[in-house]
Amino acid sequence: MTRDRDFTALGRALSTPARSTFLNLLMDGTRRPASELAQAAGVSASTASEHLGVLVDAGLVTRESRGRHRYYSLAGGEVAAALESLGMVADAAPVSGYRRSRRAEYLATARFCYDHLAGRLGTALTDAWVRAGWLAGRDELALTDPGAVGLRELGVDVDGAVAASRPTTRACLDWTERRPHLAGALGSAVGTRFLEAGWVTRHRSGRGLTVTESGRAMVRDSWAITLADADPGHQAR
Repeated sequence: MTRDRDFTALGRALSTPARSTFLNLLMDGTRRPASELAQAAGVSASTASEHLGVLVDAGLVTRESRGRHRYYSLAGGEVAAALESLGMVADAAPVSGYRRSRRAEYLATARFCYDHLAGRLGTALTDAWVRAGWLAGRDELALTDPGAVGLRELGVDVDGAVAASRPTTRACLDWTERRPHLAGALGSAVGTRFLEAGWVTRHRSGRGLTVTESGRAMVRDSWAITLADADPGHQAR
């Protein structure tokens, strides 16, 4: 059996702007209705259904029916990681207008890469925790004993992450910052804690996160991380 991989089916699945829009929106691990995806891509419901069917057949997206509605999500963290890595070599989507430009900036500042923090926030936290000795390594991250203590004090469910069936830590290459951020079960637990504590909030559309005033103060005071102000179009606390 050959070790080569046939990328042609994936290439065809990724070959239209509408499908690219869908995947970008689903990269934050959310489950979204077909109508919302169609609106974001500027296509009709029937056209969106055809495009989504291609992504489902390619194994990139899963579909769930709830009554008359269909909801779509990425097929898993491995797909999100692969798309994040592809972002390193893909051209940036064209941005026009002030509103879209600001949205792109907030996406680069903080976002979810499936279930863990990415962008400047995610990479800055990873860098700070490596410097503090909470994480060891670079290309392959590992949780240290001091890191377990420190993250527990932060309210992160470290024990649940360690007991999870998937790897506790993983280095995921960030496509906007071009260096690793923390993924794996621990990365997911950190992302959950940041949401629960109100340090970040999800945008109502798109996959960007608003770093709230309390979140910016916390990362600044704890790890000397300075981020842009919270999005004025969203409430921050």
